[in-house]
Amino acid sequence: MTRMDKHDSWIEPTRTVRTIEHLLLFGAAVLLSGCGWMVQAAQTMHLRGYDKNISDATQAIANARDGAARAHAFSTRGSAYAEKARYSRAFKLVTADEYDRLFQLAVKDHDQAIALNPGSTEAYYNRGQAYWDRGSQDEFEHKDAKSWFDHAAADFQVSTERDPRNYMAFDMLGMSHQENGAWEQAIGDYTREQSLNSKLGTARLADAYCGRGQQDAKNKNLEAATADYEKSVELGSNTDGCSCEPYNSLLVIYTQTGQYDKAWKFVHWAQTSKHWLDAELVEYLKKNSGRNS
Repeated sequence: MTRMDKHDSWIEPTRTVRTIEHLLLFGAAVLLSGCGWMVQAAQTMHLRGYDKNISDATQAIANARDGAARAHAFSTRGSAYAEKARYSRAFKLVTADEYDRLFQLAVKDHDQAIALNPGSTEAYYNRGQAYWDRGSQDEFEHKDAKSWFDHAAADFQVSTERDPRNYMAFDMLGMSHQENGAWEQAIGDYTREQSLNSKLGTARLADAYCGRGQQDAKNKNLEAATADYEKSVELGSNTDGCSCEPYNSLLVIYTQTGQYDKAWKFVHWAQTSKHWLDAELVEYLKKNSGRNS
C-alpha cells in the first residue's frame, strides 16, 4: 500500500461520503417536506449510525493492546462525536448547549489521541476537521468563527509537516487560511497541493486568486485586482456558481479603467471559450468604448 493509499483510506472516503450525504439529505428534505415522519425516520437512522460508531470506538478503546491502537480508537470516536454534533446542529435537532457538549467530547477524544500518539498525522488531521466543522457551523450561524479556523489551521499545518505528501492536509490548511482571509498563506498551501494533486490544487488556486482579487477591488487596488483576476482566469476558474467568478469582474475593471482593446479581446475570448459574460456589462463596454467589437 502506497502512502497516498493510506491517506485515501482514512480521508477521501470520509469527505466523499459526507458530500453525498449532504446532497441526499438536502434532496430528501425538499422532496419529503410534506412527509415529516419520513424525514424524522431518516434523521433517527443517521443519529443511530453515529451512536453505533461511538459505541464501537469505545469498545475499541477498551480492547486496544497498545498506545497507537488506543489513540486511533480515540481519534475515531472523536470524529464520530464531531460528526454527530455537526449533523445534529445543522438540522436543528439539538440545542446550542448540547451541540457544545458533543463538540467538547470530540475535542477531548482528539486531545487524548494526540497525547497517546503525538506522531500520528491522522490524529491531528481529524482534530483539525472537527475544528473546521465547528468554524463552518458558527459561520453559518453568523458567529465569529476565526478562532476555530485558526485552531484548524494549526492542526492541518502539523499534518502537512508530518507528511508533506498528504495533499488533503494542504487542501484543508488552505481552506482554513482562506476562511480567515489569509490569502497569501492559502495560495501557498494550494500551490503545494497543486504539485501533489494538479486538478484539485489548480481549482483551489483559481478560487483563491479570485477571492483575493475581490478583496483587492474592495480596497480600491485595481491593479492588484486585475492581476489576481487574470491569474484566476488563466487557471480556468469555475463558473458553476459555487466558486468565485472572475470573468465579469475583470470585464468591469477593463472597462472602468479605459482598457478597451483589452476588454474587447477578453469578450471575444470569453465568447469563443463559452464563458458567460453579463450582457449588460458588454453593453456598458460598447457605450464607454464607442465600439461594437
